[in-house]
Parts: sequence; C-alpha cells; structure tokens
Amino acid sequence: MSDLINILSIIDDKSQLINFPKLDPNSFKPAVLTLIQRLKDTVKAVKSSNREPTWDTLVTPIEDASENLSYVWSVVEHLNSVADTPELRVTINELLPPISEVFSELGMDEKLYAKYKALKAEKAFEKFSATRQRVINKELEGFVLAGAELDEPGKKKMADINREEAELSQKFSENLLDCTNEFALYLPEDTDELKGVPEAELHLFAQQAAAEGAKGYKITLHMPNYLPIMQYAEDRDLREKMYHAYVTRASDFSPAGKDNLPIINRLLELRVEDAHLLGYKNFAEVSLVRKMAESPEQVVSFLRELAAKAKPAAEKEMEELIDYGRNQLGIKDVQTWDLSFISEKLREAKFSYSENEVKQYFTEPAVLKGMFGLVEKMFSIKIKEKKAPVWNDDVKFFVIEDKEGKEIAGFYMDLYARSGKRGGAWMNDQISRREVNGKIQKPIAYLVCNFAAPVGDNPSLLTLRDVETIFHEFGHGLHHMLTRQTELAVSGISGVEWDAVEMPSQFMENFVLNWDVMQTITHHVKTGKTMPRELFDKLVAAKNYGAGMANVRQIEFALFDMLLHMDTHPEKDTVNKILNEVRKEVAIAFPPEYNRFANSFSHIFAGGYAAGYYSYKWAEVLSADAFSLFQEKGIFNPVVGNKWLDEVLSRGGSRPAMESFVAFRGRKPSVDALLRQYGLVESK
Repeated sequence: MSDLINILSIIDDKSQLINFPKLDPNSFKPAVLTLIQRLKDTVKAVKSSNREPTWDTLVTPIEDASENLSYVWSVVEHLNSVADTPELRVTINELLPPISEVFSELGMDEKLYAKYKALKAEKAFEKFSATRQRVINKELEGFVLAGAELDEPGKKKMADINREEAELSQKFSENLLDCTNEFALYLPEDTDELKGVPEAELHLFAQQAAAEGAKGYKITLHMPNYLPIMQYAEDRDLREKMYHAYVTRASDFSPAGKDNLPIINRLLELRVEDAHLLGYKNFAEVSLVRKMAESPEQVVSFLRELAAKAKPAAEKEMEELIDYGRNQLGIKDVQTWDLSFISEKLREAKFSYSENEVKQYFTEPAVLKGMFGLVEKMFSIKIKEKKAPVWNDDVKFFVIEDKEGKEIAGFYMDLYARSGKRGGAWMNDQISRREVNGKIQKPIAYLVCNFAAPVGDNPSLLTLRDVETIFHEFGHGLHHMLTRQTELAVSGISGVEWDAVEMPSQFMENFVLNWDVMQTITHHVKTGKTMPRELFDKLVAAKNYGAGMANVRQIEFALFDMLLHMDTHPEKDTVNKILNEVRKEVAIAFPPEYNRFANSFSHIFAGGYAAGYYSYKWAEVLSADAFSLFQEKGIFNPVVGNKWLDEVLSRGGSRPAMESFVAFRGRKPSVDALLRQYGLVESK
C-alpha cells in the first residue's frame, strides 16, 4: 500500500495527469476535509482584511481554494459514477454533508457578499473587462439565490435543505444503479426465447454468462442488453418481462429501501421550501433565474406549441404501428413493450434496412476517427491518443493540439457499459481553462457513454443513435475544451445558461447524416468498406421515421418536469397526478399501470435538470438554426466553422448565450429550422 498516492497531492500540479490506479481511496475523505478547512480559512482571511477589496485580494483567493476542493471532489464523484464500490459509496455519503455545508456557508456569507458588493462599487470596477464585470454580477446573483439576504433562521433552513437535497439525490442514483445491476436473466443455450436477436448480441449475452463461469446467456438491464431485446426478440413474454423489470426499477416493486418515490416526494417538498424562502412562488421560478427562458409560463407555452406541431404526426405514426403490428405481425393487442419491436420491423419493411445492418458499418474506431477528422478540419486542431493512467483498461485518453502543435486540452473516453457504472451518457469537466500565475491551465474533460463492449476480436459496433450520442457528448467536450476564457467562472460551460448549454452538443449531432461525413465515420466490420450510398439514402429517407413520437415523448418529459416544479404545495400523489395529466394532453403511447417512469428520471432528481429538462428542446431550436448556416454556406466551410468557434465555443459564459447566438447567426433564433429538420413543416 506504500506506493499509493494521497489524492490531496493532485492539486500540487494540475498540469500532471492523475494517476488513477495509484490513488489511495483511504485518502479521499481526509483530503476533502482538509480542503474544506482550507477554503474556510481562506474565506475567513479575506473577510478579516480591512483593505478595500480588489480582484486579486478577493476573487482570486476564493477561486483558488474553491477550485482545489472542487477538483478533488470531482475526481471522487467521477469514480463513484464510473467505478462504484461499497467503500467509495460510504465515503461519498460521509462527505456529502460537509461539502454541502461549506458551499452553503460560502453562498450565504453576508460579510463575503458585502465584499463583492464593495468591489462592484469601486471605481476600478468600471475599468474591469466586460468578462470580469459579468463574473462579479453573476457572483452577486449567486449570493442572493444561495440565501445571503436571508435572516439567520432562514439561512439555517436553507443550509439544511441543501444538505438533505444532496444526500437524497445521491441515494436516488444509488437505488437506480443497484436495481439495474441486481437484475439478471439467465437463459439456457438451447432457448427459443432469443429468436430474432442478432448474432452480435447473442455473443455478448454468452460472453457475460461465460464471465461468471456459466453456460447459456446472461441478460441485464444495461442498455446494450435491454434495447436489442426490445427491438428484435420475437418472444412477447420475454419483451414484457424485460420491460417490466426496466420500468419498475427503484420502485415499490424493488427490494425494501430501494423505492425512489419517497425520495422524489421529499425532494419536491424541499425545493418548494427553497423557493418560498427566497420569495418565489415555486422552484421553477428559481430554476429559471439563470436560464434564457424568462418564466415557467413561457416554457410551458413553448412546449405546448411544439406539441401541437408534433402530435398530429405522432398520432399517424402510432396508428401505422398498431396497424402493422396487427395485420403483419399478428399482435392484436399492441402494448408498450411491443412498440420498439414493431417499429424496427416496420422500418425494415418501409426502408429496406435494419439497425443491425447499419451497426456493421459503425465500428467504434471508424466513428472516432471520422468525428475527430471533422472537428480537426473545422477548427484547425489535431487530436491524438496519448498513454495515460486510467481507472479502467477500456478507457482512452486524448489530447487536442492547436495548429502550431501546442497541447491545449485533453479528454478521457469511457465508452462501454459495465457493472458499477452509472447508465446514460455525459460529459464532465475534470479541470477548466484558467490563467494561474501567468500560465494557462489546460482544460480536461471526461466523456462517458454506455455502449456495447467489443465481443471477441470485433470492435464495438454502434447504433446510429449511439453515433449521435458520442457526437453529442463530444460537442459538450469541445465547448469545455476549446474555450478561450481565462476566468474560471465563465470558462468552458461554466456560466452558460443551462438551457443553452445543450446547443453545442445538439449542434454536433447534425453532422452525422451528411454524406461526406458518413464516408469518414463508417468502416464495415467484415469488409472494411464505407457505407454505400444506397444505404445512406435509406437512412436519410428514414431520418424522420418516428420523429413525431420521439418529439412528443421528450415534450412529455419536459412538460411533466416543468409543471411538477411549478406546483406550490406538492403532495404525495402529485407526481402521478401531473404525469397522468401531461400524458392525456400530449402523449400518444400510454404505458401500463405498473410503469414507474419518474422513479428513474435521474435528470431531474439527481442530475441538475430540475425545471430544466425543457433545455433539450429549447437548445435544439438554437442548434438547428445554427446548423442551417452550415447548410447554406457549406458543411466544411472553414469561415463558418471558425465563426462558430469564435462566437460560441470559445466564449463560454463570458456573455449571454443569446448574444453569442446572434453574433454567429446574425439574428435571433427561429423554430422553423427545427420543424423543417423533423419534417413537421415543408422545407423552403
């Protein structure tokens, strides 16, 4: 154990890559507690100074101490999300209260708040750059939202709310991960239940069973297992069994103590208390203070307008699915667990291709090589793989170089699903670009997905949706890594309005179904050939297949989230009541009574998207409109590419997102481009 590294040492030189395998888990708790105390000591020293505050005596020391704590804590949290262990989980839960407490105290500190107000009142403030002025103004806004203007009982109440919310969100995630990991379905080698499932998935299931010394097949609820069953398994009973297990995770159907509904109800109560303490009617109003949208009512109106455009198309699609299921597949009573299966069969019939056929071209190495080549051309950068110590052997590390060959950023890619890893896909920052003692600190990002791992000698094969997902997360990564900001508070995605933060990520998705790009991201797993034009044309023709249903489903989630957080006095039946009302209004697919969707809605109960899930649709309008300029001027037009880099990616949160959009597009956004993309209005 003597060769293990104390995690506290990683703050000594942040330019050095973290030696993940050597980190001593026993050092996590004392290191974080030490940095919490250092932050408190720094705040105390800043407040005790009688000198007039300056940027260097106020902002810099607070940022230095906060960054050190956040840097170490983010590493611990990251490991918890990609390599969960019982020991690490205990550490996280022991540290959540003191972490929550120190940041609550920081945000509510009246004397520190007064220092920032005094700095703004100084004549020197007028000479600050626009970026630094924005940082100070945002800090002042943050103090108000954190409760700095509350009386002492109010501050204590707010601190208690923050602590309990953090603990509940962590428990929500733990329950969901546990219930996902604890399910396994074992089938014998000679089973007929897997008829219709592609060979690659059968090999994966067999590989999972063999890893446990078992024969036959092991099927889990991780997406690379679950989705192929729902799409291809001809056995309806198997599909329903998997569906039931998936939609009842962390619910009253789960083992004692794993039901997330009590957590949800308590989180809603706490969020309303938070809002009322700050003088707002509901939590939705609090959430929107730092977003582009002006009010909850505006968001609801926006979502309902989109629903009105999408629902007629969705209803036609559903009618077609039901007819095809009944008349061609013999499914007389089409249920929710039949929809993916029927949809895949109908796709094959209408467009003469299957997702499995497409997957053979999307080998992971080809997708990454093509995606990297695209952004290298667009932004005059180079991406190179570099050896680095990682937390799992499947993880890769890359660096980004500018046109002079200078390293400007780095990122880790952890792409495969595995036990102990949280589901979904995300980008997280390890460290942000910042000027420290005259030197530029290079940003580093984590890009995490849950794709199917390679089977045997074959590389990982991705679905079209997987490809769009990695482009999406890489868009977030570029936003973080290609920033040119040097102030921590507005570097990368920091300080960007939450409903605009998805714009660069969704923007990148638009490149996938472009013929020239497709030639660079495909390489057939057996023949090595790129995707033929005939298959590509089928993909394009099918691009809006199911778009109406997909849109109303996302609108359903977003409207549920917003209305839920507009409730001023949530009760125990509020979740189901609002969800049922929203489904009656916008949904076209109605799940069985046992479906417990909300219990796994991590985005809003454990992921920072509370009263903000609408951001995906909101930012989709921005990204579609922005991409339309590339369509007008040329996909690989370097002038447009540099303009996107200069006016959006590099700006971070240094100015309002709307200003960045207008600077790039030359006008305010229009919903027309998005509606045209989905075929909901005719192209001009």
